[in-house]
Amino acid sequence: MHTWHWQSWDGAPFLTCDLLADWPHGFFTHQFWPQTPETLIDALQPSATVHRVKQVHGNTVLTPAEMPQTLEKSPAATAVATQPPNSQLESPPESLPQRPPADGIVTDAPIQSAWVCSADCNPVLIANCQTRQVAAIHAGWRGTALKIIPVAVQRLLQHGSQIQDLRVAIGPAIAGEVYQVSTHVAAEVGQTVVAAGQFTNPDDLLQYLRNLDNPPVLNDTQPGRARLDVRRINVLQLKQLGFIDAQIAIAPHCTYQEPGRFFSYRRTQEKKVQWSGIVSQ
Repeated sequence: MHTWHWQSWDGAPFLTCDLLADWPHGFFTHQFWPQTPETLIDALQPSATVHRVKQVHGNTVLTPAEMPQTLEKSPAATAVATQPPNSQLESPPESLPQRPPADGIVTDAPIQSAWVCSADCNPVLIANCQTRQVAAIHAGWRGTALKIIPVAVQRLLQHGSQIQDLRVAIGPAIAGEVYQVSTHVAAEVGQTVVAAGQFTNPDDLLQYLRNLDNPPVLNDTQPGRARLDVRRINVLQLKQLGFIDAQIAIAPHCTYQEPGRFFSYRRTQEKKVQWSGIVSQ
């Protein structure tokens, strides 16, 4: 069982995990709104460059070398970063180059920080204990249905990682017991953790998932609806790749049920986010 710790910076709390203790990292709370990574990097490693993308709920994962618009931390960038984002997934001001559409970043050099924002979706931070490379992934149900975390892991493997050297921390997100979705969505996400063609009937698939230990799908009282634990699906996808429990940590916090700490788009429909970031070494 991995432990999570509350840290403080500039008078506000952010969360860290012992699994990633060797890398500067943080899952930030809504108290930091509307600060963005160009400012928040000072809480982790001020000398690191900042890398982020325009999140689109897909499965594209990029390296900084593939992001020519990436900005290094500078007084000008920090000044712009204090302006509130224009959408839930944080659109940059018109004066800055357009960030590429993607939902994951894998670093390709030391002292690079990778960032994602979320407001119910899963912020996922990955680190390699040998190469010191890191990744940040935004994994909502759509990205999870497209296997964005396995895509990110594959990119790490292409850079020389081995599965046994990777450590994964899944940050605060909406918990399965309160995340109501259609049974169609639950089946679309759930089919990523069973063999292709194993179930031709979505109802049979959902019943199979409900019967698993620590099930990723729970019953809902409304017809045609289910409760979906996206974090649990992420874990099952990782285990299919060869990860073991000791390599994975899940934050014991729900964005929907903890309004004092986190924004939740499902709860309030506000277009606000919290940031999560990690620094390569």
